[in-house]
Amino acid sequence: MRFVTYSYRFADEVLNAKLSIKKEIEAILASQAAELQTLSRPHFNEVLKKSFVEKGWEDQPAVFDEQGDPSARMDFLKERIGIEVEFGHSSFLGIDLLKFQVASYSGINKIDIGVYITTTREFQKKMKVEFNQNWEGSLTFEKVVRYLPHFKSAIQVPIYVIGIDV
Repeated sequence: MRFVTYSYRFADEVLNAKLSIKKEIEAILASQAAELQTLSRPHFNEVLKKSFVEKGWEDQPAVFDEQGDPSARMDFLKERIGIEVEFGHSSFLGIDLLKFQVASYSGINKIDIGVYITTTREFQKKMKVEFNQNWEGSLTFEKVVRYLPHFKSAIQVPIYVIGIDV
């Protein structure tokens, strides 16, 4: 397993200011390589959740201060870095990016950077062909990279996109 990355609004430089956290994120993702054949979308989410929580990441922090809207949650938060892991349908892209924007501005001010984790087309193809795992219809790293610049007037927060590749 390897990673491809995309830095939106100087996200790489912002994240490098917290290099130990960046390395921690990469280590958590890389630790799943040995289990590749078992990584269905739900299972991959489960093992990542367990790994991030074990490293002290807050699980499902609310984006807004008001409680009650379960969709307004990031996946993980630590040291002002918000993470969204998206192995679902590509229609979630806009919602996920808006969570980062809302959490970074106004009175919320919870994050300095968002980290968006997804898989590449090649990863999804390999999972289907070699391990009979259904990743069809999932958001891809390539789509995030293609669409993110079009949101430049709405998404001001730096976003570091990580594509899990093979």
